[in-house]
Amino acid sequence: MSEAARLTRGSIRGHLVTQTLPMVVASAALMSVGLVDAYFVGQLGSDELAAMSFIFPVTIALASLGVGVMVGVNSVVSRAIGAGDMERAARQANVGIVFALALGTLMGLALWLLAGPLFRLLQAPPDLLPLIERYMGPFALGMPVLLLQMGLNGVLRAQGEAKRTSAVAVTYAAANWVLDPLLITGGLGLPALGIAGAAWATTIGYLCAVLLAAWLVHGTHLPLDPTLIRRARLGNAVRDIAGVAAPASFSNAINPIGLSVLTALLASQGQEAVAGFGAAGRLQSFAIVPLLALSASIGAIVGQNWGAGQFERARRAFLQAGAFCVVYGLTLAAVLFAAGNWFAGFFTDDPRVIAEFARYIRIAAWGYAGFGLLIVANGALNAVGKANWSLGQSFARVFLIMLPAAWVLRPLWGSAAIYTGELAANLIGGALAAFIAWRMLSRR
Repeated sequence: MSEAARLTRGSIRGHLVTQTLPMVVASAALMSVGLVDAYFVGQLGSDELAAMSFIFPVTIALASLGVGVMVGVNSVVSRAIGAGDMERAARQANVGIVFALALGTLMGLALWLLAGPLFRLLQAPPDLLPLIERYMGPFALGMPVLLLQMGLNGVLRAQGEAKRTSAVAVTYAAANWVLDPLLITGGLGLPALGIAGAAWATTIGYLCAVLLAAWLVHGTHLPLDPTLIRRARLGNAVRDIAGVAAPASFSNAINPIGLSVLTALLASQGQEAVAGFGAAGRLQSFAIVPLLALSASIGAIVGQNWGAGQFERARRAFLQAGAFCVVYGLTLAAVLFAAGNWFAGFFTDDPRVIAEFARYIRIAAWGYAGFGLLIVANGALNAVGKANWSLGQSFARVFLIMLPAAWVLRPLWGSAAIYTGELAANLIGGALAAFIAWRMLSRR
């Protein structure tokens, strides 16, 4: 059996730990970018921080489309590796990388053309639109580079190369850490670009990450070799990747889309509510890093074992990952519930923003365990080619639970209704997702 298929043997718990710990580092590095952005942009003023609250869910939704491509590449390549067909795995890997770059180019062009109408649709106030447009121009330029990075990461993840994937993420984050203060507020002879500086730091970080990822992929069992594309049935290869990538992309994008709608609903409660919600969202993104890391690592483990016909190992991996989500999620909720005001002080000294920040954390944090179950279940289903189920349960969580609950309760509870809608969505959606994933993994 190929060394690339090492996840099909040995301890399941050991693989979960060794694959997840590097992804914790990677996810923490990625989430730290949002925190650093929020800190330096927050120094510019409350208008800039409110503009980032509108921008953040949109950029996460776009990045989620890239994550879907990564998941698609990971799914088809890991199953080919598990089945022992390394030639097919190599073809699919190179097709996936080229597909990611082409899709990123189209996405960047669409974003550059449609950013203004999009944010007007999301009810961004007219005085914030110029700030938003200054950010979105450089960000659109980086979309092809972001998608290329995702394609390369998909190839690394499929081989269980968690440490190499983590190195790519840390490189991207480190570039942002250095460039954010220099480009946002100015330094070392560079002019202060304000909110646009955050976008330029992100785009340059993507480029640094792509250069490292390409070098790392070249040293694996599936090196970069575009000539293999000529030997592939291109239509079938793209269809296999897109068959997972398309529903996985929309599944990943649904949550930030829902958050964008929640932000629009919050706008009626005042800019302090929007600023508090946005800043708390950055903290939340960082706090759930272990859950995100686990959902990223579960794909290669389940995919390789499913491709090798070791279905019981795939089920055990999901069961153990789900148990961790429940324990960690509840522990985290207790900590954040007790320290909401203290964390808020890192982002702002405005008492109204601090109050809204703490209100959101004290309600929404109790749903983290359910959210963990949802994303881990989605990761397992995507790995076995059942991405449509992931899409369906993500859609139901946001559009059948979260948004209706927030809309109905808002006249009575104000901003608390919106946070309660998110809580209900995570609790109900997580339980439903875990049930569906277990049933699907119990079939052949």
